Amino acid sequence: MEVATAMPMKATDLPTLTDEDIVLRVCAGEHSLFELLMRRHNGRVYRTARAILRDDGEAEDVMQDAYVRAFEHLKDFEGRARFSTWLTRIAVHEALARVRRSKRFESLDAHTEEPSMSTNPGSSPEQQTSDVEMRALLERAVEALPDEFRAVFVLRTVEGMTGAEVAECLGIGEDTVKTRLFRARGRLQEMLVASVEPALPSLYEFHLSRCDRVVAGVLRRLRVRNG
Repeated sequence: MEVATAMPMKATDLPTLTDEDIVLRVCAGEHSLFELLMRRHNGRVYRTARAILRDDGEAEDVMQDAYVRAFEHLKDFEGRARFSTWLTRIAVHEALARVRRSKRFESLDAHTEEPSMSTNPGSSPEQQTSDVEMRALLERAVEALPDEFRAVFVLRTVEGMTGAEVAECLGIGEDTVKTRLFRARGRLQEMLVASVEPALPSLYEFHLSRCDRVVAGVLRRLRVRNG
């Protein structure tokens, strides 16, 4: 399929078109509409590749590879599965192919990243800091999952795909998806508890400022009571 020059487009330009409608129009020659498909599914494709590769840069490379492959084979899409599932499966295949080439499965080193969580602008600085720290903690825990558990967890829990969709994307049975998801959740709970357990002695700390405030309040009420 020959690529036409894409015009700038926002995802909201054609909101009523389904993915399947867009596929038909792209195959009919409206190649610029392929950008809309990419913008609709960038989040899922990124998270899928990131869950397998554990590297932002490589995930972005795989996204590009997956989209190019999808564009080249768009006419092979028969609509037996949702387009998003078909596209995610391509991303999985591209990511696993890169893993095999680079043998990244042999490395369990986690990458230290600057948390990029978008916090609620109305929350306090303390809450924003807490949100960022929680995200970093969760990301480290997910990163530490075995590869096969991590992919299932991200697709099933983060992306909200059905068990059948995850099974199709990863080429495994639905029962295997359930088992891996169950084990992934169990390991995450263990890792998160282990991460926060050292801080438990400081839970609900009664700081001096609070102590002073309570004591002052009680003394003030006693003085009023005693006249």
